[in-house]
Amino acid sequence: MIEGIFLLLGSNLGDKKKLLNSACSIINSELGPIMGRSSLYETAAWGKTDQPAFLNQVIEVNSALSAAEVLKCINNIESRLGRVRTEKWGARIIDIDILYYGHEIIETENLTIPHPGIPDRRFTLAPLVEIAPDFIHPVLRKTNTELLARCSDKLEVNIIES
Repeated sequence: MIEGIFLLLGSNLGDKKKLLNSACSIINSELGPIMGRSSLYETAAWGKTDQPAFLNQVIEVNSALSAAEVLKCINNIESRLGRVRTEKWGARIIDIDILYYGHEIIETENLTIPHPGIPDRRFTLAPLVEIAPDFIHPVLRKTNTELLARCSDKLEVNIIES
């Protein structure tokens, strides 16, 4: 069982809160038990900014699945919840990213862990710090708290529900 698998969930279309809750329910039953959940955060869109604000949440999961199997599982969950991939950083009904897979460093054609965007995205770091402030990024050797303090992203990230 791998502990400390951190996933970022996001949605900016439809009933965002319901979609995040549905994703969590499926993850808990098919991937492994959810050990921690951040508050819900609202953030302006990052990358492609002419779209609705996102609701984001970070969860911590324990799973017996390999990182590749976790990726396959979350892609399947996204599809089941209605995600259709059309454009990079475009609006989406659900998005699930693997941030950390324990303390492993993985570089394959389809998967890079830790997620390369972690240090540059406040909407990822704020909820990560809430549930895992002292978790050490295995490549950068900094805690999530240290990464957030150094993050240059100035997008506003607001807790909307604890």
